[in-house]
Amino acid sequence: MIRRRHLLQASAAVLAAPAIIERANAQSAFDWKQCKGQSIEVNFQLSPRGDLAKRTMPKFEELTGIKVGFEQIPEQQQRPKVAMEMATGHPSFDVVNVGMHVQKRLVERAKWMEDLRPYVADKSLTNPDFDMADFSKPSMAVATGEDGKLNILPSNQDLFILFYNKELLAAKGFSGPPKTYDEMMTMAHALTDPSKQIYGFVGRGLKNANVVLYDNILLGWDQETVTADGKKLLTDTPAAIEAATWYQKIMKECGPPGNIGFNWNECQTTFMQGRAAMWWDGIGFSAPLLDKTKSKIVDKVGFAPVPAGPKAQHSATFIEGIGIPATAKNKKAAWLFLQWICGKEEQAEVLRTGSGTPARLSVYAREDLVANSSFPKEWFETTGTSLKIARSGLPVIVPVTEFRDTIGVGLTNIVGGADPATELKKATAAFQPVLDKSNEA
Repeated sequence: MIRRRHLLQASAAVLAAPAIIERANAQSAFDWKQCKGQSIEVNFQLSPRGDLAKRTMPKFEELTGIKVGFEQIPEQQQRPKVAMEMATGHPSFDVVNVGMHVQKRLVERAKWMEDLRPYVADKSLTNPDFDMADFSKPSMAVATGEDGKLNILPSNQDLFILFYNKELLAAKGFSGPPKTYDEMMTMAHALTDPSKQIYGFVGRGLKNANVVLYDNILLGWDQETVTADGKKLLTDTPAAIEAATWYQKIMKECGPPGNIGFNWNECQTTFMQGRAAMWWDGIGFSAPLLDKTKSKIVDKVGFAPVPAGPKAQHSATFIEGIGIPATAKNKKAAWLFLQWICGKEEQAEVLRTGSGTPARLSVYAREDLVANSSFPKEWFETTGTSLKIARSGLPVIVPVTEFRDTIGVGLTNIVGGADPATELKKATAAFQPVLDKSNEA
């Protein structure tokens, strides 16, 4: 079994800036109209990427003559809906957005997806300018099964970073963001002033949602939550307990009241209102922070890589992709959609609009994109650094949701003041049998 830490080392290679789709079409004489008159149904998770795809869908329909039915559902509902429909063998969609950080093992074991390798190899179906080599190595590793099957095309490689309020830090004499966990803890305490409703740190405390933050903290001890073979939990080791104790301290002593119930959206709102000095979460949540209609701190937002822990520095990464169900009705038309949505121009638009961090490497070398972006240079530098220190933020196992629920309950109790060692040992004992049963299947 290939080890994830090696798969999740970001590639340093970048390629030259691409031509626009229309020029590429003219140069290659690729027939985008070969499925004209057909219809496809597309199922997406609710996200900034989905919003962008919906807005730009008329471009694809004009380019191809294919009519698209587009559905967006919040991820908590989308995943079970997709699983249920796929299990019947008759999904209502021809294209599906998959969170591989949650569903990779399930997708592979259930053989849900069409193998995309034959499509890539077929010159009549694949634009010669599509450039598979442009996808990052970590994203392609996640997209590819152990049997070599290409289950999805990578579309987004989310990265955890540190958002910080430059004005609040400067007011306390800090010249920049923390470089280490120790510095972050010291700064968070110094920046916390409940009398002014200002807090040094805000982070996820809600059951299930809190696991990804805790996992990233644990990576600072150079440890993941499950062994590389996916068989044994590592959530009650000395390092895991130390990480949970650090998480408890910063949440309890430096966070706003009620953070035990915070998901990313509550954290984002608190930070945008200028009531938190630092927020540790996904870079895909950046855009609203710079939106003057939503944020009070547009001119104060800073972006930085996550600080280094006692033994390592890693940005938790979560990779999603887009694929074709093995039993889809209109596979050729669906493949044209995949090429378009995961093509260089659409992926560049994802980056330009701050809708995510694409898995395509060439978009980060687009000087025109960087120059015309509303995002500061610091944001792009943080993205580049984070790609280089990326490491899986969740274990690659089938029962990921159950894992997040079980460990998440323990973490919520820890934020509430419970003993970290006791809670983690209890949660580990509760989930290990579930993992064992999953591995026997």
